[in-house]
Amino acid sequence: MTKLLFVDDEPTIRLTLPRILEMHEFEVKAAANVSDALALIQSEKFDVLLSDLNIGEPSDGFTVVSAMRRIQPNAITIIITGFPAFETALEAIRGQVDDYIVKPADTEELIETIRKKLINRSPRHVPAPRLQVSEVVQNNLDSIVKQYVERLRSRPDFPVASLTDDEIRNSIPRVLQEVVRDLHERDAKTKPGTTQGAKEHGRLRCAQEFQPLHLLEEIRILRNLVYTTIQNNLLILEVSSLIPDMVRISDSLDARLREAVGEYLQEWKPEMLKKRRA
Repeated sequence: MTKLLFVDDEPTIRLTLPRILEMHEFEVKAAANVSDALALIQSEKFDVLLSDLNIGEPSDGFTVVSAMRRIQPNAITIIITGFPAFETALEAIRGQVDDYIVKPADTEELIETIRKKLINRSPRHVPAPRLQVSEVVQNNLDSIVKQYVERLRSRPDFPVASLTDDEIRNSIPRVLQEVVRDLHERDAKTKPGTTQGAKEHGRLRCAQEFQPLHLLEEIRILRNLVYTTIQNNLLILEVSSLIPDMVRISDSLDARLREAVGEYLQEWKPEMLKKRRA
């Protein structure tokens, strides 16, 4: 029997369409949201994915399709959309789906489409290799640093107006490289290693008349950018080590912060405070 995963956030459709499909010899599992759909894709084998385009949020269906294509590359993927005008846009990304159906879907046409796709399917979807968190951070290092500079420039409370991008960037690329290094050292008993990059960052920030609170906020911004990068790459990640790696990143950045602040305080002199007050 052909096993089908049906994803739709409308309760009425989730009750009626699976029953009809089961009458045509499909074994159907239904999911109401992206999280439930991803869990089923991870735990069960399917021949067909039939997903609404908008599940809670616009275009969530493509998240489910991408997951199915990566984890079960031989499954047929079909999107259901309630916007006929969207057909043109769907054609442009036809490589992401095997076909699409416009709501309200004609049941006989839908079943016929599924059966034709099953007969003509070929193992043409090659799943992308899963990456470690360290690889995702390394591959996106330049993007993280660029966003970091933009975030600091957008903050009027940071003394960066007279600084160049390189001066704002400071030693952040070296700090991120140290985070990647700490991720490679997977022994939980190994403490995050020291880095000259963080110490240099603290010294330069002192010379640039940053305040210690700025260093705290910098690490918060950097942490959020790293976490957002990981979130944006969840579909290609090896998730078995995700939680330990997230903890490792937090520990590593905290260690960098301690070193930067420590070096900053060694460089700080009382006359600097008088200069700032003046």
